Amino acid sequence: MRLAELSTRSGVSTATIKYYLREGLLPPGRRVTATQAEYDEKHLQRLRLVRALIQVGRMPIASAREVLTALEDDSLDHNSRLGVAVWALPHGPEPAADDPAAETARHTVDALLERLGWQYGQDYGPDSPAYGMLVTAVATLARLGYPCAVEDLAPYARSAGQLAVTDLDLVERYESPDEQLEAAVALTVLYEPVLLSLRRLAQAEESNRRYGAESSGGPKTPEE
Repeated sequence: MRLAELSTRSGVSTATIKYYLREGLLPPGRRVTATQAEYDEKHLQRLRLVRALIQVGRMPIASAREVLTALEDDSLDHNSRLGVAVWALPHGPEPAADDPAAETARHTVDALLERLGWQYGQDYGPDSPAYGMLVTAVATLARLGYPCAVEDLAPYARSAGQLAVTDLDLVERYESPDEQLEAAVALTVLYEPVLLSLRRLAQAEESNRRYGAESSGGPKTPEE
């Protein structure tokens, strides 16, 4: 297909496709004349992945290029490729090096990972942006005096472990490694607001179960 058809089928403007070509995010097409090239289904699939990384995942160009380079690295297994893609997603702030609460939080997080038996997290945690984000969150909870001991965090971690099974089941619905990489990025980002919304709805249900019926003899309707 020519550039115009690639743009139509992918939903990406020709100007953006040319930009991706210049930045090395999209491999060049097969030259048919000095000024024209042809593209195939692999280009279309790569464009979907680039859009997932940059538009959905909000990755900087340099990070997206790193992920795409990893995808083409035959020395990496599928697990490593998925890890590179998800780790490159924007994360929360890293813990401050001079924050005493952060050091205590690291010990808490390490103890949590050990209790859960999450060996991969124990081995590679310090290199993971998610680990740093968790340390920052636990340090903030501690500074404000909210519960954040291992026993407080463990139920959340176990729920996250169950969600991870669901996440990977969704990813495995896609057949090719490229499609799975795209899905891992897109679904990680797009399902986070779903999880937040469901948590808040569940909190409302549990609050009504605990306190609504007790105070009024039954749940109230909006009109009441």
